[in-house]
Amino acid sequence: MSPKPRKKENKALPSRWRFKHGAYYYRVPIGLEHKWDGKKEFRLGTTQTEAYREWATRIELHADARTIGQLLERYAVEYVPTKAPKTQESYNAAIKKLTPVFGDMLISSLKTVHVFKYRDQRGKQAPTATNHEVGVLSHAYTKAIEWGLAEDNPIKGKVGKIPRPPRTRYVEDWEVTEALKAASPFVEAYIHLKLLTGLRRGDLLSILHADLKPEGIHVQPRKTQGTTGKKVIYPWVDELRVAVDNIKDLRKGIESEWLFCTRSGQGYMSENGRSNSFDSVWQRFMAKALKETGLIERFTEHDLRAKVASDNDSERAKQLLGHSSAAMTDRVYRRKPELVKPSVRGGK
Repeated sequence: MSPKPRKKENKALPSRWRFKHGAYYYRVPIGLEHKWDGKKEFRLGTTQTEAYREWATRIELHADARTIGQLLERYAVEYVPTKAPKTQESYNAAIKKLTPVFGDMLISSLKTVHVFKYRDQRGKQAPTATNHEVGVLSHAYTKAIEWGLAEDNPIKGKVGKIPRPPRTRYVEDWEVTEALKAASPFVEAYIHLKLLTGLRRGDLLSILHADLKPEGIHVQPRKTQGTTGKKVIYPWVDELRVAVDNIKDLRKGIESEWLFCTRSGQGYMSENGRSNSFDSVWQRFMAKALKETGLIERFTEHDLRAKVASDNDSERAKQLLGHSSAAMTDRVYRRKPELVKPSVRGGK
């Protein structure tokens, strides 16, 4: 009989983990109950960070790991929890794909050709996911060198990514104007603040009233939480104050720590970095805009971040988007066509 498929919310979790009743649980292998307080199913904690910490104290971290499966398990326990919640989910999903293929191989036996074969075969179905998975395996080997488990990295600098052209959709000013005709006051206020700051969706929805300080809006980018990422401050200008005041007016009389909150005062971002309720709001907004306005082509919430980058010069765009280098900003986010003057004979 084939095994029962895992529920959607458990697919990105380590083997034998499950999320239920607001907490993470570990199904203890038969015969190892004595290591888990005699329980068949052990409650690890309510957050992924707490769960990984508890898990790490009770399992062998394979300090002398020999197989890639043992390496990936240690990587999942020691490194992955340092990343932002949504990033943790994507790393765990990659590890779930890599383990059945490479898990039984000795760390020292992995060859570059093995990774090329995996990339080319798996990439036929999911090229973007494959690139991420190869990247995770490569970084696991980088950590293996640090931990004294490997001498070199057979992937880094040797296995390139499957080429994926960046998205080119540029949202014109008139498209924003048309779409706003179908926007609720909430969506309209959100878009205005998005176009002023260029912040990621998760960072916008995570702004607290406590982040609105005299000198400006303080933002800790979610992608750098738990690392050395710097906090960003957006100084107050008249347009920014008006945009924030309009957002506050939407939820007058509702007590909440969040700038953007539901009618019950709850925030839109879940612990794992998802914002399903907001995503539903955006999808309804887009459907209405396409049906009732002059908007012809759908655009995503993330396309507005690219619009901010495209409408500013390279250095300014890099600052707004919080990138460490302008190269990333220019390659992925600056989508507006460049104006190039034709060559005129005679120098005129």
